[in-house]
Amino acid sequence: MSLNKPLKAIALQYDGENAPIVTASGEGDIAEEIIRIAKEHGVPLREDMMLAALLSELELGEEIPPLLYRVVAEVIAYAYIISGKVPVIKQRK
Repeated sequence: MSLNKPLKAIALQYDGENAPIVTASGEGDIAEEIIRIAKEHGVPLREDMMLAALLSELELGEEIPPLLYRVVAEVIAYAYIISGKVPVIKQRK
């Protein structure tokens, strides 16, 4: 029996307006496939076992809960930075 926890991967989609949603989730071979597809498409990756454990409890299509907004915002900011992008800040009326 291995003491290592199985690999988990969760993909999020963020449209810049609504809370991010879970678009893919899996562990083991499925996690490896999620990671392979992300790399193939140039999607930035971030390794965070604790966040992955929390996000893996959500259903596909489910928005992340408000409790995770800050940490997921940091991940999104990280993805923008390593992609060389600058987020568009929309003014509220």
